[in-house]
This record gives sequence, structure tokens and C-alpha cells, in this order.
Amino acid sequence: MERAILAFAALAQPTRLDVFRLLMVHEPDGLPAGEIARRMDVPHNTMSSHLAILARAGLIEAERRSRLIIYRARLEAVRALASFLVKDCCGGRPEICAPLIAELSPCCPPQKFAAEELAHD
Repeated sequence: MERAILAFAALAQPTRLDVFRLLMVHEPDGLPAGEIARRMDVPHNTMSSHLAILARAGLIEAERRSRLIIYRARLEAVRALASFLVKDCCGGRPEICAPLIAELSPCCPPQKFAAEELAHD
């Protein structure tokens, strides 16, 4: 529960939420810190603070590539956070969560189905 509280606290700030969403869009490659700051129109030192908070919360990770620091979303943390939210779904009545699950499913089709769709195009 402590990890979830840290994650929610980190995401409760608008810039950090926007950064996290930006990094989710750029998975699996991630983005350099300077590019994140430029896209968010935030000074580099301020962005460094935001990135550090997201990293301490376990939502993102940094990898040094030569002179660049590349930030990526930690997808396993996203999965764990979503799982935490619905773990005891509606008091043991999972049918109540069915609409939520159905709403999430279109954004992330299983690879098999995505490959089949490409074959039909």
C-alpha cells in the first residue's frame, strides 16, 4: 500500500502526471531528460526534480546512454498500481468491474489480435 500512496502522490501534481503520460506514449524507447523538459516547457532544473519524484515513487526509471539520461515508464509499476486499485474489486463481485475492464481492453489489444488486424489491412 505504501508504494501505491507514493505513486498517487507523485502523480497528483499536473506536470508530473503529464510527464508520466508522455513517457507511457514513448514506450519502449523513452525520452532524454532534456527532450522531456522541452516538450513540457519546464526549466531543466525543475524537470529534474519532477523526474526524481517519479523515480522515487517507482513509476519511471533512468538509463544513461553516453551523455544522455533516457527516462522510461516502468510498465510493471503501472500494472501493479492498476492491480492494487481493482484487487478487491467491488467487494468480491468482479462483475461490477466488468465495464472498467472492457474500457481498458481496447487500448491494449493482445499481440495476437494486433498482428491479425495488420494482416487484414
